[in-house]
Amino acid sequence: MHNGAEMKYVQEAYDTEWVTTVGANIDELERQVSKYMGKRSVALASGTAAIHLAIKLAAEKVYQSSTGISTPNGKGYGGSMLGKRVFCSDLTFDATVNPIVYEGGEPIFIDSEYDTWNMDPEALKQAFKLYPDVKIVVLVHLYGTPAKIQEIRKICSEHKALLIEDAAESLGATVDGQPTGSFGDYGIISFNGNKIITGSMGGMLITPDEYSYNKAKKWSTQAREEALWYEHEELGYNYRMSNIVAGLIRGQWDFLETHIKSKRKIYKMYEEGLRDLPVSMNPMGIVGISNYWLSCGLIEANSMEPMVRNGRSAVYEIVDGKSCPTEILEALNIYNCEGRPIWKPMHEQPIYSGNSFVKKDGNGRAGSNAYIKMGGSVAVSSDLFNRGFCLPSDNKMKFEQQKVVIDIIHRCFR
Repeated sequence: MHNGAEMKYVQEAYDTEWVTTVGANIDELERQVSKYMGKRSVALASGTAAIHLAIKLAAEKVYQSSTGISTPNGKGYGGSMLGKRVFCSDLTFDATVNPIVYEGGEPIFIDSEYDTWNMDPEALKQAFKLYPDVKIVVLVHLYGTPAKIQEIRKICSEHKALLIEDAAESLGATVDGQPTGSFGDYGIISFNGNKIITGSMGGMLITPDEYSYNKAKKWSTQAREEALWYEHEELGYNYRMSNIVAGLIRGQWDFLETHIKSKRKIYKMYEEGLRDLPVSMNPMGIVGISNYWLSCGLIEANSMEPMVRNGRSAVYEIVDGKSCPTEILEALNIYNCEGRPIWKPMHEQPIYSGNSFVKKDGNGRAGSNAYIKMGGSVAVSSDLFNRGFCLPSDNKMKFEQQKVVIDIIHRCFR
């Protein structure tokens, strides 16, 4: 949703000819986000870039802590992530996970819980029993719902592990009055085209100290040294946000609460409109206050039609009085209403089929460590993927359009 203020700042960037990766929009946006988060924040090209730099910074800190050796003049950490394990939320988009692999790390996936659909603290405890050497945890606040962040932060602290908080989907959500993204040792938010505040792209890295802030800024601008010529002593990236993108985001920033209110209204209308169906909504308000970014439905298990998915398609059997996510999404698509499946769990993705996965009962799937017990109950993340679906949730959606969506879903259960 645009608010009319965006073009003022974009035009200002053009008029002053600051259209690249420096300018007043970037400076002001960093100031605004830093004030909101209570920590210095670095404007980057994407949320994925922010996660990548968070992983690098965390790995550097772990390296220094474990060896007692400070990196020489801050010149990187000698590839210390190579072969190192990192705990990560299982139910998420792969942008959360891939930066671990960029740095040579091995993601180990932690199952979800039904309370919040986020990382299960009990599964995290089991994971630390299996892998006590892990020193980095990447947590996601899924669909705008805060995870049990205080409990998870405590578990990380007990094991002297650093917490990276992926708040890409939860900007504006709070726990005990504190914004998600500010609890971890490092936090990230996203301004991608589908997010609650957007510049069509862009992200922000929330840092804990001046060193991390300066280091991230340097890495994100190709790690150029302070010299008259282009001098490089360490690996860098083209990750800095442009002044144009920052202008778009800056123009929306003051409307964050307005956007959250409209998202909440959409969620509440779905909640009321689907109340008479065997469908529950994704949990909100279990921990803190959600930003209601994405409304999702979950079909009761005994009201699911038989449905089988392979890697790229799905088939189902039509049964009176029942439905399934595939039928609902196909029906919505006929009427040009965009819905999507719940994120496919990372442990089910072909690219990560060899990685370990841990559930709260200590069972899961062994990767390179075969001592993980196999079997047990169905993974919560897999169950949510099987029975869940994401609803059209754009805050520009009109009341009449949402009524059509609700009616289509009712028809699927007839």
